Amino acid sequence: MNTFNGSCHCGAVKITLHSSKAADELGARSCQCTFCKAHGASWTSDPNGRLEITIPREKLSRYTFGTGTAEFLVCATCGVVPAVIWQDGEKLLAVARVNCLAQSELLLAHTKPIDFDGETTSSRLERRARGWTPASLQVIG
Repeated sequence: MNTFNGSCHCGAVKITLHSSKAADELGARSCQCTFCKAHGASWTSDPNGRLEITIPREKLSRYTFGTGTAEFLVCATCGVVPAVIWQDGEKLLAVARVNCLAQSELLLAHTKPIDFDGETTSSRLERRARGWTPASLQVIG
C-alpha cells in the first residue's frame, strides 16, 4: 500500500491517501469547472484505497456549488481546499487535492484534463460512486 500525505497550506487540515496504486497510476485529474480552474486544482482518487481527513473544528469551513451534492472542505485559516467529500448513503467518499500532497509532482506528471459540463446529476453521482475514494473525516476539538 502506498501512502500519500498532505495538508492545506498552513498545515491545519491533514489528508492521507492510502492506495495500492503508484503515483503514475493514480495521476491527477485537472477539472475544467470554474471553481477548479480559479483555484488551479487537480484531484486524485482510488476506489480501492482510503482517504483519511483530519480537521480541527475551528478550522472547518464547507463550500458547495452547482448541484450542491459535494462539499469542498476549506481551511478557515489559509483558504486551501485539500479534499472534497460526498455522502453516498452510509459511505463517505472523497477526492484528494493533488496540489496538497507531498508527492504532487509525481502525480501531476500524469495529469489529464476533464470536463463534467453537461453531466446529469445522476450520472455525476454514479461516477463518484465508482471512482471516488472511501474516506473518513475526523473533526477534532
